[in-house]
Amino acid sequence: MLLLTLLVTVSYAEFARRQLDLPQLGGYLIGAGFVVSLLGSVLLHELGHALTARRHGIGVRGITLELLGGYTEMESDAPTPRVELQVSLAGPAVSAVLGVLAVGATLALPDRTLAHQLALQLALSNVIVALFNLLPGLPLDGGRALRALVWGISRDRHRGTEVAGWAGRAVAVGTAALAVALTVERVLIPLALPLFLLVAVTMWRGAGQSIRYARISRRFPLVDLRRLARPIVAVPAGTPLAEAQRRGAGQGPPDAAVTVVDGAGRPVALVDPVRAERVPAERRPWVAVDTVARPLSELPTLAVELDGERVVEAVQTHPGAQYVVTAGEDVIGVLHIGDLAQVLEPTRKLNK
Repeated sequence: MLLLTLLVTVSYAEFARRQLDLPQLGGYLIGAGFVVSLLGSVLLHELGHALTARRHGIGVRGITLELLGGYTEMESDAPTPRVELQVSLAGPAVSAVLGVLAVGATLALPDRTLAHQLALQLALSNVIVALFNLLPGLPLDGGRALRALVWGISRDRHRGTEVAGWAGRAVAVGTAALAVALTVERVLIPLALPLFLLVAVTMWRGAGQSIRYARISRRFPLVDLRRLARPIVAVPAGTPLAEAQRRGAGQGPPDAAVTVVDGAGRPVALVDPVRAERVPAERRPWVAVDTVARPLSELPTLAVELDGERVVEAVQTHPGAQYVVTAGEDVIGVLHIGDLAQVLEPTRKLNK
């Protein structure tokens, strides 16, 4: 963020100095002002998304600003293609209105004045934000609009996401190629090339994440916590680790999880297999199982009735390696994140 701020400030400062015949410090101040106006434009753009989403009953967790753009984190996806289209186009619409007003002010003000330069900054920042975000590829707003259109035609949201994701990759490649061509033709200064390439790389990664999520979300119906949760074998507190492992291997299936129970038979801790394996074999008869177990209160829990989408949301909110699966107040099993990953991305199960 700081490097991009410096790059944009220096690039725009040279332009402002030539236009206003300013000293070097004055040019840098104008350049910094352009960065501030760009961030402000992004904020207003994202507020357009947020307020439109809330108008349709979609909760908004927050807005994150970056110099290359921003994003609005919503609590749920749009329920229909029509709502998706409205939310996606609300941001560019706000930027377009502000850009038109700023262009009018720029044309009305005397040329080569500070007021003219400030109006020009607002015009440039909002027009750039509006036009760039309308490019038809995820993760841009134009890509979300394309997803809504494909979703509406095909009745398949996942297909819309994949199509818009691949379009986003094409836009990323086109952006990089255009930046290189304009630099070779000396339309762009060489200092601006890294900025445009960074934009292209960011778009490529965002598009790839969208494609991946579409493929994962198709498999949400396959997530069944009753089937995925590993069964548990209970041992009393104070049991030697060697005995706990023997009971786990003898009383349950090979993938069973070992839990520590208190005097009332209630599970209170879960044995960490990694920590258990680190204990030398000759010491395991003398080490209490409690020393390699984590209290259940420290582990995230998942209700067994959660569907695939809610499970993934919970895992993203509370990242971890193991999750306690409950039915009411009872612990019925343990979900390993690797088991969930194999269901959602079977082709990646061998990747390390």
